[in-house]
Amino acid sequence: MTVTVSPTEFKFVFFDAARIAAVAEEVMGLLGLTDDLVIEVDETTPVSRVILTEGSPLHIKAESGAFEDQRRPRHQSDATAQLALCRVLLRLKDRREGGFAEAPAEGELTLPQVAAWDSYVLGRLGRLGLPVHEQRWRYNFRNRHGFNDGADASFDQLFGSDHLSWGAVSAISEQARAAVTDAKA
Repeated sequence: MTVTVSPTEFKFVFFDAARIAAVAEEVMGLLGLTDDLVIEVDETTPVSRVILTEGSPLHIKAESGAFEDQRRPRHQSDATAQLALCRVLLRLKDRREGGFAEAPAEGELTLPQVAAWDSYVLGRLGRLGLPVHEQRWRYNFRNRHGFNDGADASFDQLFGSDHLSWGAVSAISEQARAAVTDAKA
């Protein structure tokens, strides 16, 4: 496995390409992935978007906010980078071997679907020992599924599960959204 990061020297943020590569190697090892990986960081934007393109090698486009320390703008955070990389790489692993073959392509996922899948991914990452702020992700889920007990129960089910398929994740998401629609009717 080879990890390549570009740019190799940053001009607008205080990032270290070698450190990003080391974090990515740790993440790949943690998830049992052996693919070569290219990470392209757009240091001109503080947005935290991360997009993975499967191929050989895997290609990640990350906006610098995805790797940024929230308390020190423009400075790198290994923990933030680790979580951002883990989120997209564990979704890739789900697609490859976890019953997610029928999931929409990354660019076609709806915001509620992303929030549901993230809830499932982040619960597992927390159980692997990564620092996951559960309340942050519960709030993200509520924003897409409603602020009610039903949405919280759905989040708890996703966050606490280890072996769901795309059909199950999608059904839990739809059930939470339907509860909001029923309550408004």
